[in-house]
Amino acid sequence: MSQSSTRPAVVTRVLPDSIAEELGFEPGDRLVRINGQAPRDLIDYQFLCADEDLLLEVEDAQGTPHQIELEKDYDEDLGLEFETALFDGLIQCNNRCPFCFIDQQPPGKRETLYLKDDDYRLSFLYGSYLTLTNLTTPEWERIAKMRLSPLFVSVHATEPDVRSRLLKNPRAGELLQQLAWFQEHRLQIHAQVVVCPGINDGEHLEQTLRDLAQFHHGEVPAVISAAVVPVGLTRFRPVEDELVPVTPEKAREVIAQVMALQAEFKPQFGTTFAWLADEWFLIAGRSLPTEADYEDYPQLGNGVGSIRQFLTAFEVAAADLPSRLDAPKRLTWVVGNAVEQAFQPILQRLNEVEDLTVEMAAMNSDYWGQDITVTGLLTGHDLLHHLRDRAQGDGLLLPTVLLKPTDPGNPQKWLFLDDQSVESISGALQVPIFPVDGVDGLIRGCLQPLRQTALEYCY
Repeated sequence: MSQSSTRPAVVTRVLPDSIAEELGFEPGDRLVRINGQAPRDLIDYQFLCADEDLLLEVEDAQGTPHQIELEKDYDEDLGLEFETALFDGLIQCNNRCPFCFIDQQPPGKRETLYLKDDDYRLSFLYGSYLTLTNLTTPEWERIAKMRLSPLFVSVHATEPDVRSRLLKNPRAGELLQQLAWFQEHRLQIHAQVVVCPGINDGEHLEQTLRDLAQFHHGEVPAVISAAVVPVGLTRFRPVEDELVPVTPEKAREVIAQVMALQAEFKPQFGTTFAWLADEWFLIAGRSLPTEADYEDYPQLGNGVGSIRQFLTAFEVAAADLPSRLDAPKRLTWVVGNAVEQAFQPILQRLNEVEDLTVEMAAMNSDYWGQDITVTGLLTGHDLLHHLRDRAQGDGLLLPTVLLKPTDPGNPQKWLFLDDQSVESISGALQVPIFPVDGVDGLIRGCLQPLRQTALEYCY
């Protein structure tokens, strides 16, 4: 674990018409203490600011200290945003999982790509996954005291020897005791299992899901749901690792295995409980489950049902598509080749609009060395590799899921995973690139006049 002492929280934005704006806060100000206590993170900030009477100790951008006393309604937000959710530093991972995506990247890219997040606070705030192997007694006590639930836990295996082998950490074998702790304290988790063929598949996968299901009972089940995800490998991984990629045959085997357990869990719990990531069906060449099969999408962050949800949302939005455009327009829609077949109905419907032509550029990632690639892993290199000698029409529609929004006000500065910017790729391909966010962004990108700025397609 790497954790520095608490630092003042640096303000990056003051929301319009907020209490903070009325008080005169400005970007660059530093929040030092709230009612005498230095907040460790956004959780502390939100908890301390819930009071009606506040004494804020603040430093301005020049380092001049001052105090602010105020009264407000209970739970009323101040309207401040900060450069990070963690004011005392990131709790990093102490495992050496061979399938860790961070270790499967080339060197020399932006520093944040190599941070191994294993921080329970980011799990609570944003749904990122942690392993529970690096928590100290005070952190466990804080989770219980502040009721930080649900958390999102990378399980991978419940058998101690198998999990310790996967995480390369003897503490990983304590998982079942930790799940019992969550159950005892009436706190909850969502679990994920990354399946590595030959290591935690087959009988080990069944054991893991059955063990997790043992904690799905009572008024407050400790394990709410479990997602089963295929391991993702890149050409940059260490050559000596023991991992092999998921084949279509293995995907079909896992689908059959998990579906059999789902059929058993459904009448027992009233929920499917264990969920298959969309990638299994894409790799296997199988049709996706129906919308009803996903219940309330409890594992959407793991890609469980995200494609079906996108298709459903598009079907609803497509009812308002015009019959024709005011002027002819030809666009290229960039997606990972994993969703090429699944998104054909969307492509067909868009092209029913007269004077609108949308072509799909479905590509694998040459950068990562993958034959089948989800959209979020495409890089600037991949766009250049696949599109340099191909006519793009009036512009590229680029899903924002594959970009890092480094400058919220200028999507052309946003970065791909290989650190290339939208602006640089647009210049190299000599075609406008329009980042589009979700179904609404896709439709706006197709319908709005080309003179509209890329920012307007995003929001």
